[in-house]
Amino acid sequence: MTQIGVLVGNPRPASRTWHAALALRDAVRQVLDHPVADTGPLVDAADLALEVFVPGGEKVRAALDELARADVLVIASPTYKATYTGLLKAMLDQAPSGWLRGKVVVPLLVAAADRHALAVELHLRPLLVELGGLVAGQGIFLNESVLSISAEDLTAKLVGHLDAAALNALVASQPAHPVG
Repeated sequence: MTQIGVLVGNPRPASRTWHAALALRDAVRQVLDHPVADTGPLVDAADLALEVFVPGGEKVRAALDELARADVLVIASPTYKATYTGLLKAMLDQAPSGWLRGKVVVPLLVAAADRHALAVELHLRPLLVELGGLVAGQGIFLNESVLSISAEDLTAKLVGHLDAAALNALVASQPAHPVG
């Protein structure tokens, strides 16, 4: 059974980026042709912010270990200074080399202006690929103006942004991991 995890690098807890990432997780769940577990690891880096810059932080390591058990990861950030947040980068800097090897990753950046739409491909995608992630299609960019719609409508909108064929092909190519 495929497990979908979420990592959000917004410094604000329970942010709009968090809610967009959960909607994207639900969109991924809808387009997958594979059985999907009801639950998966959910990590809001804002909850770990005080420990992210502590070398060898146990909570950060535990969160990364939990996320590593997922088959598909939604990794999301607001756009700060035309890229992902320093909090997300600091969190991922603590991940071991190849941490995303064999993981299908769906990157998401949220920004106030469409001029930042390429940041997901120019900045976030290379970081995730460097960690071994397999990105299906293009990363997802959302203008924060759409975040005022209902969670159901946002999920439906995000389904249209996913490359379902590429996502399913990548998930099918990975060895199955037992959930639990």
